Amino acid sequence: MSNLAVQSAKSKGATALLAVLLAALGVFGVSTAPSAAAATQAQPACGNTSTYTRVALSSLPSQATDTYRLIRSGGPFPYPQDGTVFQNRERILPACATGYYHEYTVKTPGSSTRGARRIVTGNGGEYFYTADHYASFRLITF
Repeated sequence: MSNLAVQSAKSKGATALLAVLLAALGVFGVSTAPSAAAATQAQPACGNTSTYTRVALSSLPSQATDTYRLIRSGGPFPYPQDGTVFQNRERILPACATGYYHEYTVKTPGSSTRGARRIVTGNGGEYFYTADHYASFRLITF
């Protein structure tokens, strides 16, 4: 058998094997990609904070209380980004209209940058704290 014939046979075998594997995944209900419905279900509706862990402001780093006081008094804020619209691109916070959330820096002692800590406020009076730059949020209680 020539090299070309061997390569053609191998290619056909690989294609057939791939087709069988894909068919088996479909038969057994294994999804190869997350569904849009699953992603949507994970994000709560606007105003629904029932799934968030609550944390008392007094138990957060003292800098969070400083930021909270600045927010309540309307500033002045230490960083130009403070008070800007938080886009919720991570889709972790409840799904609200653009402009609903605003972000504020919680200073990190010794950091030359803004660091990872933020308070994100919602127009409904919600205050969320993140220590990991939006990877997770806790609902602040007072």
